Amino acid sequence: MNSQKTWILCCFFNFLIACVFGLLMRLMYLLPIDFLNYSFLLHAHSHVAMLGWVYLIVYVLVVHFFIPKEKSQKPIYNRLFWLTEFSVIGMMIAFPIQGYALFSIVFSTLHILLSYVFCRLVWKDCSRDKSPSQRLLLVSVLFMILSTFGVWCLGPAVSTLGKQSAFYQIAIQFFLHFQFNGWFILAILALFLKQFQAKIDEVKFKKFYYLIIISTLLTVTFPIRWFVENDFLSYINVLGVLIQLGAFIYFYKMLKPQIKYFKDALDKTTKIVYGLALCSLFLKVGIQLLTIFPNLAIVSHQIRNFVIGFIHLTTLGIITGFLFGILLQNEMLSVNSSTLRIGVKCFILGYIATEVLLFLQGLSFFFGEGSIPGYFQSILILSVFLVLGLVLMMISVINFLSCKVSKTL
Repeated sequence: MNSQKTWILCCFFNFLIACVFGLLMRLMYLLPIDFLNYSFLLHAHSHVAMLGWVYLIVYVLVVHFFIPKEKSQKPIYNRLFWLTEFSVIGMMIAFPIQGYALFSIVFSTLHILLSYVFCRLVWKDCSRDKSPSQRLLLVSVLFMILSTFGVWCLGPAVSTLGKQSAFYQIAIQFFLHFQFNGWFILAILALFLKQFQAKIDEVKFKKFYYLIIISTLLTVTFPIRWFVENDFLSYINVLGVLIQLGAFIYFYKMLKPQIKYFKDALDKTTKIVYGLALCSLFLKVGIQLLTIFPNLAIVSHQIRNFVIGFIHLTTLGIITGFLFGILLQNEMLSVNSSTLRIGVKCFILGYIATEVLLFLQGLSFFFGEGSIPGYFQSILILSVFLVLGLVLMMISVINFLSCKVSKTL
């Protein structure tokens, strides 16, 4: 268990670094920092957040909840974790210095190869109980492998058609779509379902399961439509978005009988975090429904504030929200620590405030009103709450770890 606590601390460290990179990017709009390149920092921020925080903390929780204890104790899991962290540290250093170049590509490629090892282990060692949560986890792993096909297309795309080509852009969007909507969100929902003690309605689960897989496959046409003029792709996306709505209606119906019992067992902070995650999830489904309207579908890609707001809604609201909830519910973070509770509230405040500001600025551009006065100063100040929240949470994890160590001594 102690090694898993160290893993969790390591994941929070990665998350903090990713947030600091994000903060520096917002600072660069106000102060030119000569020794930093904005686009290099953006690559560092996105890679460390996705692969250092989300991927690795999902790794920790999958090993904890889905791999039987006798198998999860095997040295391979510990070695694989630290090798993956080594690749993340490599990206953390290489991307801000050189952007997409030799070393950052080497470390990114290493991460993908190690993720294949993890997929193999999950398929081999996962307890064969065929529960709803396990089936959802295994399909999320398949989506992770599928997403990497986009990465393998980047080299040929650059060498044949160049970085500005539709092929190159579609390969990136293919990777991002199946990473976020396939691997991350389905793995997190699998972990969330694992927290429900009572048996889940099999009929409703099957409907949710098949609908969510179909919608994930169909909605990849939405980002492809940005680079390919084809109305048929828009119709496929509309169908995918409507099927996704149906999937989450069944998701709600499936959990409805157990929600009260589930909620009653949670402390106040965990309830807030799960509430935030579920609100963000239904907001995401709602925003995707708006892309049914062609003019809104175009704007969603053209206005950068909407793009960033939507990415943060998914990563900070849904994914991180569920992850924090699962960690708190299972006391993998110290629920009794006031430092942790303040940290979580700081983080939530920073998330909600920056999201509201991003979408308000996006709407202001949409209606031709231009930039909100003091926008860059405001979003920088509000982003400090995200970093401060993570610092406090890390302090709590370190204290929790040191208490465990002193007790064993």
